Amino acid sequence: MNVQKTPWEAVNGVLLLNKPRGLTSQQALFRVRRRLRAAKAGHGGTLDPLADGLLMLCFGAATKFAQRHLEADKRYVAVLQLGVRTTTDDAEGEIVERRAVHVSQSQVDAVLPRFIGAISQTPPVYSALKRDGKPLYAYARAGETVEVAARTVQIHSMDLLSLQNDQLTLAVHCGKGTYIRALARDIGEALGCGAHLAALTRTASGGFSLEQALTLDEAEALASADLRSRLLPTDVLLQSSPRQNLDLALAQRFLHGARLSGLAPDEPVVPGEDVRVYGPLAAGQDAVLLGIGAWEQGAESVVLSPRRLLCSDELAPARTFAIPPPISQPRTESLPESLHQDATP
Repeated sequence: MNVQKTPWEAVNGVLLLNKPRGLTSQQALFRVRRRLRAAKAGHGGTLDPLADGLLMLCFGAATKFAQRHLEADKRYVAVLQLGVRTTTDDAEGEIVERRAVHVSQSQVDAVLPRFIGAISQTPPVYSALKRDGKPLYAYARAGETVEVAARTVQIHSMDLLSLQNDQLTLAVHCGKGTYIRALARDIGEALGCGAHLAALTRTASGGFSLEQALTLDEAEALASADLRSRLLPTDVLLQSSPRQNLDLALAQRFLHGARLSGLAPDEPVVPGEDVRVYGPLAAGQDAVLLGIGAWEQGAESVVLSPRRLLCSDELAPARTFAIPPPISQPRTESLPESLHQDATP
């Protein structure tokens, strides 16, 4: 007997998920994708299995612009276990050193400002960064010593939330490429006792907050149609870019890859930067997101050139949006109960 499978469908948009600890980002993504029956899916910034918090899931057209969100600022609540260093700089690694902890709040207050602003950070040896095409963790697992180059990352702010039972809890607002594990390690050394990352929750990413996210249980409890109604439109990923509207004739040319001259930008632009482009697909229809382009200087005037275009099953009427309210109360209160791992924004 042949069992007919439900086909994957063209689903476009963004879902804010509160990823539980214990799952990889890909596992969480697949479970939501299966519920939506979405043909194409990705996410905007990995959270490791032992971390939890905000994970942006992208479907269909949104996957084309997920990279933009990878570069967005992130916010975390991080718990540092003082007095213990590990091989991985987090709770999953083997303990390599224990030290006595005699740290006061005044010491913490004196140390934290040294880690705010543009700082030099050496990524953990157990990381997915690649050297000669091979991830660093592969060298580490093989017992090979590899020199890891330091790089500059941006820490916008860091606030002390609590200091008790040899655990230091911090709220961190950071730029792309920051390793919270490395930050925990370095703060521990600055305090003279060593430390590793014991717990981590991502509370915000770009302009989105954990309070607006669905839990995985909530997402899987919804019917497919109801879950689709929770999707944000693709262009939430593009709101930082200026908008350009085209008429029907120009929209058709743009979708076919034509460079458009003789236009005046609808909003102030910087040559070479992305512009989100909208236009109707037929007479009398509302405008849809066509893709992103860029203004370039032509021989006589500026020219709008296509950069990333949407295909037919990715085009949907543009609509105003609001981040949906949470189904239940924010789930950050259970953070210290278990161990989490680092995430790479």
